[in-house]
Amino acid sequence: MPLVPFEIALDLTLASAAPLGMEQVPLERADGRVLAEDVVAGRAMPEHDQSAMDGYAVADLRGSGPWRLRVCGESRAGGAVPKFEPDTACRIFTGAALPEGANAVVMQEAVERDGDAIVVASDRRPRARQNVRARGEDLPEGKLALTRGTRLAPAQLGLAAALDRDSLAVGRAPRVAILATGDELRAPGTPHRPGSIPESNAFVLGATARRTAASCEVLPFVGDSPDRLERALLEACERADVVVTVGGASVGDHDLVRPALSSLGAEFVFAGVSMRPGKPTAFARLGDTRVLCLPGNPASATLAFLLFGVPLLRALQGDGHARPRPESMRVLGAYSRNLGGSCDGRDDFLRARIELVDGEPRARLASRQSSGAVTSFAEADALVLLSGVASEVRDGDALPTFRLQDLGA
Repeated sequence: MPLVPFEIALDLTLASAAPLGMEQVPLERADGRVLAEDVVAGRAMPEHDQSAMDGYAVADLRGSGPWRLRVCGESRAGGAVPKFEPDTACRIFTGAALPEGANAVVMQEAVERDGDAIVVASDRRPRARQNVRARGEDLPEGKLALTRGTRLAPAQLGLAAALDRDSLAVGRAPRVAILATGDELRAPGTPHRPGSIPESNAFVLGATARRTAASCEVLPFVGDSPDRLERALLEACERADVVVTVGGASVGDHDLVRPALSSLGAEFVFAGVSMRPGKPTAFARLGDTRVLCLPGNPASATLAFLLFGVPLLRALQGDGHARPRPESMRVLGAYSRNLGGSCDGRDDFLRARIELVDGEPRARLASRQSSGAVTSFAEADALVLLSGVASEVRDGDALPTFRLQDLGA
């Protein structure tokens, strides 16, 4: 299959991501989940006219000041609302209901207390609705408060709680299985053997997947055995909505993932993306399971998972903003593709760190852009996109930049 441009590959990935359904979860477990229902205000917020200050509720003051008003009653949040009498004042506290008949609040610092009365100076006549929060001014009854497809954050959970909701319907969490392959792999901390490397990709991918609210299982890695790999893939697809393979995704003699998937009857959506790093990235369907095949080089695997895996997991939950969106940012530093001045049409995703220069965010390019550089992502918080039609980045160029926190890292 020919290499697919990055944007088209992302389109194809998201096109396969019909939401998996919904489940009800309590608010304390809803952070990061995707709302699967519209939430409408069942009552006004606030429910009644209320005071925005500690002070005194009054009605229109007649004549010219100063005004001496007898204090009758007290209104406090959660307490009974006293009856209001004309030409009097009612002691009131922040958040308390405004007594019927009052139309303004004079804050306590603006009056003098004299026994059972207050004195309002001539130049302190309150305006109608002064220091009053009107019923429904924050959210009218029946108004749409939260929209289906919203990725929930603490502020949205607070709003749901204020609307008297103790649980929310959210998109079902995708089940993810991560399967790393290769004879060279060993678990971190196990005895070293010649030619072996500690497997690190699954830790990055697993943690990233869980940040999307997916449930994630890291499977035992599999060596370069076609039969064992086919069995492991089949078992993984039977237990997961998304299987992520790491390594063996290219076309070398020991790259067995694609042949194994083909042997099992998988249908490839694309096999190879016109990008750097991450060119061998492939995406397939085996039954109802989506299979994302990643290269084994750490920077390639991390980058491809951020750009394809995270949007896929978000879209499967019904996220209305699953697609990563870059912002234009000026670059600090320079980069050349080392292709003899030519372009090969592949988009480069350059690791970078955001710095503030004169109050403006700038993306400083990492010195190491190798696909095998584990350190490049540990030090980065952004990806700068160099289009396949350009050969270099010059200091000060404004280029599309993805913040890694927006990509789930």
